[in-house]
Amino acid sequence: MIKRTFAAFIAIRSTAATFLIYGLTAGLGLSHGLGLSPIEANEPAEQSLTIAELSIGPVLADDADGAVTLRGQDDRKQLFASGLMRDQRLIDYTRDVTWNVEPPNVARVTANGLIVPKENGSAVITIKTSLGVQATRPVIVTGMDDVHPINFKTQVVPIFSKLGCNGGGCHGKASGQNGFKLSLLGFYPEDDYEFLVYESRGRRLSPASPAESLLLTKGTGLVPHGGGSPLKPESEEYRLIYRWIEQGMPYWSESDPVLTGIQCLPEQRIMGQDVNQQISVIATYNDGHTEDVTRMALYEPNVAEMAEVTPEGLVTTAQLSGEVAIMARYQGQVSTFRATIPLGASTQPIPESGNLIDQAVFGKLQQLGIPASERSDDATFFRRVHLDVTGKLPSAEESRAFLADTNANKRSELIDRLLDSTEYADLFTNKWSLLLRNRKDRPEDLQGVHAFYQWIWNNIYENRPYDQMVRDIVTATGSMDENPPVAWYREVTDSEALVEDSTQLFLGVRIQCARCHHHPFEKWSQDDYYSMAAFYSRIGKKTPSGNENVKGRAKRIYHNIGNATAKNPRSGSDLKPCGLGGEPAELTPDQDPRTALADWMAEPDNPFFSATLVNRYWKHFFGRGIVDPEDDMRATNPPANPELLDALSKSFVESGFDLKALVRLICNSNTYQLSAMPNEYNLKDKQNFSRYYPKRLPAEVLYDALHQITGAKSRINGLPAGYAALQMRDVNNAPYFLKVFGQPQGETACECERSADASLAQSLHLLNSQDVQGKIADGKGRASLLAADKDRSHEEKISDLYLWAYSRQPKPEELQAAVGYVSREGVEVKTSYEDVIWALINSKEFMFNH
Repeated sequence: MIKRTFAAFIAIRSTAATFLIYGLTAGLGLSHGLGLSPIEANEPAEQSLTIAELSIGPVLADDADGAVTLRGQDDRKQLFASGLMRDQRLIDYTRDVTWNVEPPNVARVTANGLIVPKENGSAVITIKTSLGVQATRPVIVTGMDDVHPINFKTQVVPIFSKLGCNGGGCHGKASGQNGFKLSLLGFYPEDDYEFLVYESRGRRLSPASPAESLLLTKGTGLVPHGGGSPLKPESEEYRLIYRWIEQGMPYWSESDPVLTGIQCLPEQRIMGQDVNQQISVIATYNDGHTEDVTRMALYEPNVAEMAEVTPEGLVTTAQLSGEVAIMARYQGQVSTFRATIPLGASTQPIPESGNLIDQAVFGKLQQLGIPASERSDDATFFRRVHLDVTGKLPSAEESRAFLADTNANKRSELIDRLLDSTEYADLFTNKWSLLLRNRKDRPEDLQGVHAFYQWIWNNIYENRPYDQMVRDIVTATGSMDENPPVAWYREVTDSEALVEDSTQLFLGVRIQCARCHHHPFEKWSQDDYYSMAAFYSRIGKKTPSGNENVKGRAKRIYHNIGNATAKNPRSGSDLKPCGLGGEPAELTPDQDPRTALADWMAEPDNPFFSATLVNRYWKHFFGRGIVDPEDDMRATNPPANPELLDALSKSFVESGFDLKALVRLICNSNTYQLSAMPNEYNLKDKQNFSRYYPKRLPAEVLYDALHQITGAKSRINGLPAGYAALQMRDVNNAPYFLKVFGQPQGETACECERSADASLAQSLHLLNSQDVQGKIADGKGRASLLAADKDRSHEEKISDLYLWAYSRQPKPEELQAAVGYVSREGVEVKTSYEDVIWALINSKEFMFNH
């Protein structure tokens, strides 16, 4: 085996682009030499002379005449002070003003804006900045003499959630903790009441002496408690639990108002870096009244590097620019506060807007003050779009012709040619075949795997509307040999798998949690889960006639006539088929409910179906979804650019669910054609698409590219020699190379199964594995052909290699180094060309799409 020297690599490395082999696992290193200049996005809050108006919020629908209205001794409201600046910005002043109530006997306000009632009456709140700017708002307190029973469901259970008592790591896990169990996150308060009040003969509560209740003494640490002392004797939480025990532990009655939703106020703010914003969380009930639950809600940012939030709802931004969402969760309801954090740099000149994508992206960048990178050069774009649309490197001849072409429309014409190619179908069939779990578990599965693969390929190549493809899969009937989409039901067998795969794959909803309990980060309940399951409740399976010995996985699928329902195992209620957030379907016994599911999915106003697909494809081209992860679309994981997602979804529906039109729209956008090289302001941007985000080549694409540049023929079990990895039907036959580089095995419907992480094993495999070395040294490979070519100069042949690897000509210093290396006396020319190819393969410029 030929020994590869470090000197060989040093001679070939692309110094100008800093694509260094010894940085294989560290990313592209595109920030080399760049310094960030911090931009002041906002003025300090103390510059009160710029305030046009100061105000006290929030103002709720049931506030009497706009006054802060407190009803009863347990009512609390989190207020916030807002300064409207003369440039129309809103800045939080909650902790930068003094709070005062007159007369003081009616209510009091803490320094952080929490107002607490003291007695019935009317008063006025006054806030004032250090420079004298002030605002007022009336206060009305009523019901202080009324004795209201503490509501266990809406007042006590949230305390357990806030303190973490009913979390999965404490008493909320399936087996409980140290003999005491609570329902996970308080989703089943009736069970919690049973556990607390009646279990172990009620030893945890003492109505005659509430302070001696085990619930309080353990919570405060007076009695040893493995969970520490989360409950403080002077806290509001302690006071409520004490009063509940004192009242005889009331539960709640059927006439009590029911929580219908929560809302974060303000809903959105443009904030600077390292600044605060107090939010209030308001719960709305079915009788129309509202309650402040700010101190009882749980909070979590979707991007921890951009902001943090305290248990009291105080949001503090960090030093990154972009958009961050703060999730608030209370009693199974969720809401978000969104903070937009501008960098504040000049975005002039604004890149030209080529289509609706550019309008949304560049508009957002202008709002954030993040200038976009420059447009990519022809060589970079040519290689990029080939890899993204076909998964193939362009040949040296193709690259040379494109770079020499002076046609102003050559990029759009290239995109059209690539979309018409069979390689386009190969790439996206590989993607969908794995997501649809088209894999062989037994030898008898192989025929179905090949048939389903070919069906997907035909649909992609012929550009069949996406909604029709999904309809054929979801409603598949018959046997695999006559209707290949039936193969989906071979892998996705039971109703739970059908619900979870179809919602995640086609609707972008990870509903798995709702099978056993209310989803902790979404509004989906067990009823929602089993209403989806009802769509699959009438699937029948039988052995094809004359094939009595056929395995169960190959049975014929048919619609079993009858009423479509699914039973919620907890409540025992029978549920009709119902799309997420929709109305139950009224079906006759002879109607296949799966058809109703396909109809609901394809409705133009379905909030999930088209948005999930365009987001999935956006992730393919940009390495990051508009919503990320791409199949986790929920209110608490909002899109980085809502306008972009909405515009793309609408366009996709209006196109008739045309997949090629979507790819064409993305690739023709100036956003997609931006350079991957950052400017001094957008280096840290990870979510706003101010530049192209470099991404490592997928396993199959890298494997095929390796064969393209070495000129060796691939050999994959089950396929003729020379077939591409992207054409592989059965992943069980995949070469070791593909497994090392993270090829998914089609075991789930989640794209997360494909690993994009770099590893030492990958580095070593490319550097010195016999497999790779054998392809480089192949007697019929490119190194041998170049060494035997006496008609062309070394300069021409090295240029060809660079065009194959990078779709660009070598830089003068690269060409000089490479030619000098292969021209050495006393060294076999073939060996030198092998070293050059080895060095090119091991560069980041080769292994990444940039």
